[in-house]
Amino acid sequence: MNRRPFDPRLLRRVPAARRDLAVLAVLGGLTALLVVAQATALATLLATAVDGRLHRPALAGFVAAVAARALVSWGQGTVAARAAATVKATLRGDLLRAVGRHGPTWVAGQRAGQLATLTGRGLDALDPYFTGYLPQLVLSVTVPLAVLARIVLADWSSALIIALTIPLIPVFGALLGWQAQAATERQWRRLSLLGGHFLDMVAGLPTLRAFGRARAQVDVVRRMADGHRQATMRTLRIAFLSALVLELVATLSVALVAVPVGIRLLGGGITLATALLVLLLTPEAYLPLRAAGSRFHASMEGLTALDEALTLSATPAAAATAATPLPAPDGRGEIRFEGVTVEYERTTALRDVTLTIRPGERVAVIGPSGAGKSTLLNLLLGFVAPTAGRVTVDGVDLAEVDLDAWRRQLAWVPQRAHLFAGSLADNIRLGVPDAPDTTLARAVRDAALDEVVAALPDGLATVLGERGHGLSSGQRQRVALARAFLRDAPLVLLDEPTARLDSASEAVVLAATRRLVAGRTALLVAHRPALLGDADRILRVEDGRVTELTPTPAGKAS
Repeated sequence: MNRRPFDPRLLRRVPAARRDLAVLAVLGGLTALLVVAQATALATLLATAVDGRLHRPALAGFVAAVAARALVSWGQGTVAARAAATVKATLRGDLLRAVGRHGPTWVAGQRAGQLATLTGRGLDALDPYFTGYLPQLVLSVTVPLAVLARIVLADWSSALIIALTIPLIPVFGALLGWQAQAATERQWRRLSLLGGHFLDMVAGLPTLRAFGRARAQVDVVRRMADGHRQATMRTLRIAFLSALVLELVATLSVALVAVPVGIRLLGGGITLATALLVLLLTPEAYLPLRAAGSRFHASMEGLTALDEALTLSATPAAAATAATPLPAPDGRGEIRFEGVTVEYERTTALRDVTLTIRPGERVAVIGPSGAGKSTLLNLLLGFVAPTAGRVTVDGVDLAEVDLDAWRRQLAWVPQRAHLFAGSLADNIRLGVPDAPDTTLARAVRDAALDEVVAALPDGLATVLGERGHGLSSGQRQRVALARAFLRDAPLVLLDEPTARLDSASEAVVLAATRRLVAGRTALLVAHRPALLGDADRILRVEDGRVTELTPTPAGKAS
């Protein structure tokens, strides 16, 4: 875990933020000069006021310095907020691209709930870092240096005391910061687990209600939330202790300067104007460091989330060093699996698979659940990379091609078609957003979806709920088929399209499926015999190994 107050990876990954950070540095230097100017003007004004005189140039300088500091402070806040928004937007985009690059299996491995928590609540915690801690970190460098330079010219002995005591604040802050870092990491882990568990619970609420476990899961979430609360309180206790220690060290350090200055002033060893200047500038030397220490604790959750986001969204080393992707091959070409093995964290899905799918062939894949059937499709979709061996199309290794361009050669109908909260037309146009209405209407008819559309209140403009709420399983499956018809791709991948359908819906989907695969290369994962009748070849996957069976006219393998 990164413990540095600033992660240099941020500048490489978010180059748009470099300008804002440079402006923050310039404004920090300007603030330091204004601090010295304000204290100098005020010291002169007070020293002359003792004699009953009003030093008008000093008064004008003081007012101008105060106004300029207010303006610069506003500028710092504006630039910092813009930098925070830029970084959050860029990292969220990077995380979403990482999800697309790694595929569904990576999301499952990282847990969707944890990724959702990181993308939302986690990156939002960067606001205190950019708007609070980072500007103060700049001031903790520029202001003490400017103050020391000015006090050296006025009273070198006071400057020596400040130079010796000012390192105590970052030293004590670092010691307490290490403890706070560990506590914040525990707090973030608990928050990620809570977010993931809550998402799982909401998704599985019907199952929990059916088995009478909804109330028990509420208790589980309550216990996890209580654990997060306790971790947060432990982090806050360390933050409050840190603030106390830093305030105590700064107060004692100021006293070490103020007492000798007062004694020397009484003895006539220093002028009133110089003494006032030293007493006004000394607290300013410690103030940015104290503020940075306290604001660091408020931004630690954001720093933890930043480190995780930069790590998860990083391009793998192999991809970073690879050459420019090759053009995608034609989906009508010959597909070959050459000694392909796919290993997951806890299992081996495929073992040394070698097979060829010729152009225009319709290949059915059968086998028990978990045998590796869907992994064959995921290899062609680019969601999974072979652990060993390779997958080629017309001799071109899919690992070396532009996967986005290759996927445009595919039409995919999964087991559970995901529909988004939006209009039915937008859901069908997912793969071809600019498809004309006439083409859309033809895809609806080919998928036998026209009767469903006619029954909806607004037809294709009907807005669906989340995950297609409002449509039955069979209707959602027909929407997935309509997407595939609209895509009009040369290679069709179907993953048990009739699973969980009643006999009437199955018959409709089966007829639409036959129209879809006609004249195209098709790889069809199937459990039901009805899907095997039109297959040219039948492959059986069991324990990760693929064997070819002989299809019979009845659609059964022999």
